[in-house]
Amino acid sequence: MAAAAASTTLEFDVIVIGAGIMGSSAAYYTAKRGHRTLLLDRFDFLHHRGSSHGESRTIRAAYPEPHYAAMVLRSSHLWSQSQSDAGYTVYNPSPHLDLGQASSPTLRSIITSCEGNSVGVRILDHVQTMEKFEGRVEIPEDWIAVISDVGGVVKPSKAVAMFQSLALRYGAVLRDNVEVRTIEGIEGGDGVVVYGSDGERFRGKKCVIVAGAWTKELVRSVAGVEIPITPLETTVCYWRIKEGFEEGYSLAGGFPSFSSCGNPYVYGTPSLEFPGLIKVAVHGGGPCDPDKRTWAPGPGSVDKLREWVEARFAGRVESDRPVMTQSCMYSMTPDEDFVIDFLGGKFGEDVVVAGGFSGHGFKMGPIIGKVLADMVIDGKTGEVDMRHFRLGRFKENPNGNVKEIGVHTIADL
Repeated sequence: MAAAAASTTLEFDVIVIGAGIMGSSAAYYTAKRGHRTLLLDRFDFLHHRGSSHGESRTIRAAYPEPHYAAMVLRSSHLWSQSQSDAGYTVYNPSPHLDLGQASSPTLRSIITSCEGNSVGVRILDHVQTMEKFEGRVEIPEDWIAVISDVGGVVKPSKAVAMFQSLALRYGAVLRDNVEVRTIEGIEGGDGVVVYGSDGERFRGKKCVIVAGAWTKELVRSVAGVEIPITPLETTVCYWRIKEGFEEGYSLAGGFPSFSSCGNPYVYGTPSLEFPGLIKVAVHGGGPCDPDKRTWAPGPGSVDKLREWVEARFAGRVESDRPVMTQSCMYSMTPDEDFVIDFLGGKFGEDVVVAGGFSGHGFKMGPIIGKVLADMVIDGKTGEVDMRHFRLGRFKENPNGNVKEIGVHTIADL
């Protein structure tokens, strides 16, 4: 049943549902373009219940898929632009280090992708790696190290707060602790009405649903559309650097962000947020109910890392156990590609849905926010190739996009 326009009192050009990095960035770009914007979140702003909190995220252009590498490059520019607008820094650039077997198709695809996007890369064998990092990193003889020019660390909670404050500066209205119950189209196709759990109603010409792990349920309830997004609970681990080696593994000391192709797929950031600790974690986790999480490391999640930490860091990082862990969530699609599309159906192009960022979307928050703003304001975007992110791909193939040789999903690693 369509909503009557006269029943609403608060009216906006754009309503953004979800105030994580994507939603906050989208609100910034719509407000900056002069559109009356409302940003809603069901919890407190800057909460720890989703995927946009914490102290560090990796920035890397080292993707096997060239379109993601291109998006990271564009996003890196937008990170710099937005923090200049804010007057403080959230992105700390550095090189990025990838490790893996020389025969790894994924690693070879990363090299090709970087070269195709004019990202400088340097390939080192095990001896050169030892020399380059002065013994801080060791790899087997059949491995290589790939150092790419575009990497670094972004401060997630600080970055989300930055986009929210910028959105506010440009006139957006920010409301937290508003749980969206439903969305209805207005008679005549003139926008939507968003209903909050406390009875509030908001009218918007356009709406963006970017609610993280809650996107699937919200889209199902308002449109009857199933998006194959699976929430995973993942554990971030911090390991103590042995005394005397702290500076060498720090961002200030020149240590890069890093990833390691293989099983498990390991990633991490140099010592930054907690002096003397280095972040090393496994890409992945176990399925969870986003409203009933354990908040504890999953079975075996730490065991996978002990050997890696001991071997790759040449015994200079304590590997018996992490001294601190943090819980986070992924919103996984079967192909680990994002969903960014018009919802369609009775909502047509009045509602845009974005989700399934699959544990690797944060670094692209600015470009995704800009794309969402383009879609609700202009009805299209020229920023990225949207073919990879179509909602309809799962009707064509339940597994989504078919990956080329050398491009692996989490299920393969």
